[in-house]
Amino acid sequence: MKRRNFLKYSSAAAAWAGFQLQGFSVNPMPRLPFLKALAGGGNPNNRVLVLIQLTGGNDGLNTFIPLDQYGKLSNVRSNVLIPEDKVLKLNGTFSSGLHPAMTLMRNMYNDGLVSVVQNVGYPNQDYSHFRSTDIWMSASDSDQSVETGWAGRYLQSQHPDFPDGYPNPDNPDPLAIQIGSVVSLALMGNTVPMGMAISDPQAYYQFVNDLVEPAPDTPYGSELSYIRLIAQQAQVYYQSIKAAADNGNNLSGLYPVAGSNYLADQLRIVAQLISGGLQTPIYIVSLDGFDTHSEQVDGTFGNTEGFHADLLRMVSEAIGAFQDDLKLLGVDDRVAGMTFSEFGRTIASNASLGTDHGAAAPLFVFGKNVIPGIIGANPQIPDDPFASSDIPMAHDFRSVYASALQDWFGIPNPESILQNQFPILPIFKAASSGTYTAPAVAIEASNYPNPFHNSTTFTFTTDGGQVSISLMDLNGRVLQTILEGSYPAGTHRVTFGRNDLKPGNYFYQVKVNGAAVTKKLLVI
Repeated sequence: MKRRNFLKYSSAAAAWAGFQLQGFSVNPMPRLPFLKALAGGGNPNNRVLVLIQLTGGNDGLNTFIPLDQYGKLSNVRSNVLIPEDKVLKLNGTFSSGLHPAMTLMRNMYNDGLVSVVQNVGYPNQDYSHFRSTDIWMSASDSDQSVETGWAGRYLQSQHPDFPDGYPNPDNPDPLAIQIGSVVSLALMGNTVPMGMAISDPQAYYQFVNDLVEPAPDTPYGSELSYIRLIAQQAQVYYQSIKAAADNGNNLSGLYPVAGSNYLADQLRIVAQLISGGLQTPIYIVSLDGFDTHSEQVDGTFGNTEGFHADLLRMVSEAIGAFQDDLKLLGVDDRVAGMTFSEFGRTIASNASLGTDHGAAAPLFVFGKNVIPGIIGANPQIPDDPFASSDIPMAHDFRSVYASALQDWFGIPNPESILQNQFPILPIFKAASSGTYTAPAVAIEASNYPNPFHNSTTFTFTTDGGQVSISLMDLNGRVLQTILEGSYPAGTHRVTFGRNDLKPGNYFYQVKVNGAAVTKKLLVI
């Protein structure tokens, strides 16, 4: 076929074909620019959110270790538990610490760059990797099937006409970029994905350096190489991404050697594109391998080494280098990152030096403009948990999303995106941080007996929605989340056992759809 015919018949397809960029294949799914709209819409400060998916279900109890529960943990997971003297200590708390492989994350926490949200999950946990991932990506209830993603709905709200007329002079850049072979459900809009995929770092570097996949050393191969280059350069977002790559840079010396840490390789690209002026507001990167049913620890070195330690070391090194790079590049004031995993692991370990599918786990949010510290109390470990016991949910993951939408991206009504109302957590430094307000409603809540010795029963009535009950000391500090979840309309009861709670005066706070009432509680 003659070269001009190659061009004639490939030109239409070229706009949709994949290209290579820094070693990552770039797949612009249905033409999708979206980021700049945020600058003119709900993102006046050109803010960027980087979502880091820890695929497989991360063991939160060996990541952010509840030292005040160490004795109970040693009874049920001694073959995987990190030795207490090896746990990395954190400024301002004696009750929690980090896995010893996470030294850069420890440094970031101590420098006030990390917020830890405790016991994040959702009601009625689904233990399937695929289904639970869909729930996190779509922000649906566990019994719902939703075909759009939470970030996709957000982007669609800012760009209701997309993809018609995109890209354009006002919106020349991709709305979202995911480093992976396909665009995930999280970025799915009403009809098309709202973002594009870059398959891997190698493809990215090939793309921005105008390198093409090798072809056979034949006349046909010569034509094929030419066509591949033309197709690559015809990509919808080629010019804006290549310009950002050419203008961008990486300044941190903390990045591991290229190819040795897949997550760091991805975050290095994100930093380069942000510093190069790309206006994309949402990036998704990922690290696989967290489904640690066996050989989670090596066992030979006191449980501090093994597959899980290797993964957490990669996470810590990648995030530490990325944050350092953002600071050196002068863009750290407008970038925040968040880790998430489809579920946690069981409290008890198994006989294969591993842990099984569980429920809630801690979630990390990092950046210059997060409110540092710990949100929520450590999980309470039962004295004798059965093999499949879970960490119960204290914070619905959609509260984290709602907080990012409202306090980071400036969306005043995140419930319009999340299809329900969720409390805003004090994660981001913004005028509304943690100041979730709801319509004034009368809350019917009580407990009996009060005072109590062994247990008491809390009773509350709701018209349906999100409910939480928190136990607080006399200074208003939350000691324990007794329950949190979505409840149907009606009257509900939950029994609370004192366990090792000391005798004395306490408060408990009942929140129903954001409105709260606080009452006294006496333990004798």
